Amino acid sequence: MNNSLVFRDPTDSGLLERLLRKNIQEGEEGLMLAVLADAVGYFQKYVLAEDEKGKKLFQEEEEWILEKNSDWLFSFENICEALRLDPNYIRQGLLSWKEAQRKFHSKAVNNHNRRRCYGRKTA
Repeated sequence: MNNSLVFRDPTDSGLLERLLRKNIQEGEEGLMLAVLADAVGYFQKYVLAEDEKGKKLFQEEEEWILEKNSDWLFSFENICEALRLDPNYIRQGLLSWKEAQRKFHSKAVNNHNRRRCYGRKTA
């Protein structure tokens, strides 16, 4: 079966409009995917930030992800829905990941500090 488009009438503007809408939709979805990917990237990159800039970037992304009642076209909820993703599932996954990262980091810091304290010889 051939899936290529067949133009029965070269003046069929409806067909061209449908093609243009499909390209626009794909472009909008591509932009939305880029916004989501960028936000998740910053969320993951700065989850353990200790400097003010990193903390602020993380906080902004986390607030955007947690916002549930926004009419803004590029809200987390709207982007997820446009991309046919469950925003609550994505949100819960990111929050679980955040907690795991912080827990792991906390254990690593505690183990490092414990080794420093107990590993020293006294005179």
